[in-house]
Amino acid sequence: MRRILTIDGGGIKGVFPASFLASIEDDIGDNVANYFDLIVGTSTGGIIALALGLGFSARETLEFYEKLGPNIFAGNRFLRTIRQLGVSKYTHEPLRAALKSQFGDRKLGESTKRLVIPSLNLETGEVHVYKTSHHPRLQRDYKEKVIDIALATASAPTYFPTHRSAAGTPLIDGGVWANNPVGLAVVEAIGKEMLNWPLDSLKVLSLGCTTEPFAVGLGRKWALGFGYWGFKIADVFMTGQSSASLGTAQLLIGHSNVVRISPHVGKGRFGLDAIHEIPSLKGLGDSEARKALPSLLESFFSLPHAEEFRPVYELK
Repeated sequence: MRRILTIDGGGIKGVFPASFLASIEDDIGDNVANYFDLIVGTSTGGIIALALGLGFSARETLEFYEKLGPNIFAGNRFLRTIRQLGVSKYTHEPLRAALKSQFGDRKLGESTKRLVIPSLNLETGEVHVYKTSHHPRLQRDYKEKVIDIALATASAPTYFPTHRSAAGTPLIDGGVWANNPVGLAVVEAIGKEMLNWPLDSLKVLSLGCTTEPFAVGLGRKWALGFGYWGFKIADVFMTGQSSASLGTAQLLIGHSNVVRISPHVGKGRFGLDAIHEIPSLKGLGDSEARKALPSLLESFFSLPHAEEFRPVYELK
């Protein structure tokens, strides 16, 4: 059996999946990453995936969010929202400093797990997906610094500036096309030109960063323009992408083999930069883990561990 973990984007709401996994670790007495053959994460989920791949426990990753999250999203939210009308709401510097403190100069090739981290190339409009060297075709990404990969996948438009890679490529948040990366993960797993794992061997645990009600109001009835849709269209795209991604994964490997956990909350309950909600997100992650663990144990967290990942190319 091959076990896959996917983690959505969601800014500071990444506290929820980090707390969920940390609580699982407390119960099983082991690092959750030991049980997965492939970890795929977008934006904040990408940061969590990178941390797990580099050997950090989920508890250590949660502490990273609790300690450094307030610095990343510091400042008056009202004034920053006004600023957001013209330029990005935040700068990269606090995020870069936080990532530096956690990852230093470590590279993707140091990951002990297969990782897939999406972003988007603004020069060409093509997807730009960072991957560990788990296939002979993947000859370059393993040399990239983890900080650069994290900045690329987390550079959400209007929240953070575009990230330029060391080669000068302008990259933004993978959430613009794969905020829920579960479909991407399954395609990577079964693709004949990638991992080529058998369909019937896969189990996927897909973690969201909470789910809000889908509501477009008057847009269902009236031919409204940018003044209305400009504030809602991102939610529409994100909701549609997540539904399509989940449906793709379920269609390919079967509904029973994909476990999706993303608790429903009230509209506007948690914002991408709502640092004052960190304790609530942490508590929600713990309570959801408590409910879910009995059903997850057999499929995901029973021994043996996932087999050792041996990269095709290694750092020299």
